[in-house]
Amino acid sequence: MACLSPSRLCARVQDKLMCQFGHKVRRQTVFVKLKPPGPTPLRIFGRTCQRVTTCGPACGSAGMGPAAAGAVRRLASSLQSTSTGSLPDYGTQIVDPYRLLEDDLNGIYEDIRSELERNTNQAELNTIATYYFDGQGKALRPMVAILMARAVNYHVYGENSALLPSQRQVAMISEMIHSASLIHDDVIDQSDFRRGKPSVNVLWNHKKVAMAGDFILAVASMMIARLRSDEVTLVLSQVVTDLVQGEFMQLGSKETENERFAHYLTKTYRKTTSLIANSVKAVALLSGADEATSELAFQYGRNLGLSFQLVDDLLDFVSSAQAMGKPTAADLRLGLATAPVLFACEKYPELNPMIMRRFQEAGDVEKAFELVHKSRGLEQTRFLARKHGLEAARLAADLTDSPYQKALVVTTDLVLNRIKCVRVRVRVRVRVRVCVRVRNNVPTHNERANTSNVYRQ
Repeated sequence: MACLSPSRLCARVQDKLMCQFGHKVRRQTVFVKLKPPGPTPLRIFGRTCQRVTTCGPACGSAGMGPAAAGAVRRLASSLQSTSTGSLPDYGTQIVDPYRLLEDDLNGIYEDIRSELERNTNQAELNTIATYYFDGQGKALRPMVAILMARAVNYHVYGENSALLPSQRQVAMISEMIHSASLIHDDVIDQSDFRRGKPSVNVLWNHKKVAMAGDFILAVASMMIARLRSDEVTLVLSQVVTDLVQGEFMQLGSKETENERFAHYLTKTYRKTTSLIANSVKAVALLSGADEATSELAFQYGRNLGLSFQLVDDLLDFVSSAQAMGKPTAADLRLGLATAPVLFACEKYPELNPMIMRRFQEAGDVEKAFELVHKSRGLEQTRFLARKHGLEAARLAADLTDSPYQKALVVTTDLVLNRIKCVRVRVRVRVRVRVCVRVRNNVPTHNERANTSNVYRQ
């Protein structure tokens, strides 16, 4: 996870290094490093980026002059980032969750494809159903599920505990339910792109695509039944119920501002957060954890999921289409009022009639987009996302100290701070792509008060 701060810089650019957005970086550019051995590439949400190690003031003298280093630092400090700010130091060393779980996650998409293939002799159905299991996703849900499973196992049984096969099955099931929901979303929303490639509804008949989503859910249900745990079956079945209800809620709007925000939060929980929260609760139950630990796992997943979705809604207003793998302002074009818009209504009440007509009149999308950027909606959304991230990190810190518990804390930081790739030109005539994470200022007291009031309502 690359990080540049105004006071320190230490970066190594490697040959064919891939940033989050797929940009290739050439060697020979910059090599500033004082602490051997150097950091290994860090895998963040399915992409490889270079982790930056902090070092002392002498950084500017190794391979890059003070003036060049200063130029980079000044640029980093002036960047407008989508970052919500890092979490406090919980006394944990930096742990890469994906590297820590490399063996557990290895082959998980292949196993899902094999499970789907075994349950059908229809070639086209299998092709559609496996389309999004190409290994190009973030794999966030299986990663978090396995991470929680190992952290809870360590918490209950100590360092000699191992990942149970049933817990890995839950990780697979969570990704299958997620992908099935994406397929159904593509049909409902008529999306053209997903994960940087044509969506399923562009390539196949809508009826076939909808049935492929149902097929994935059916196979996932069979896998749940094979776990032979009534309690886990109830927990994971709740996810599907929540998904359908969340989708129905997304199709409607509320008249008043207070009702609208509560409606948005409930919809977000059901569509996005329930899957993460109930998956991590399920792996805790499979470990034999007590009720308090299972509830801790659930609340961690709930807060992490809410934070993730709030950041996602934020990125829809500030990231490029290339970065997101789908068009920007996509939610507005679908008629959806997300947190940035709802917060912006405080300052610009003229957004309310646009929300009620679902931004369908000419110019509504462009006007709403402009008003959100002129308001404090983005700042308040960042603050609310950070609030849930902090709570998730606090909950993870209550588990027994282990590499997996540390990685749960780090995961909240990764969710809050999506990596942004920028091009930096320094005075020594060296051009380099560096993954930059810039810490934003925390909202003012008044902004916090406004955010908290709306959230409580």
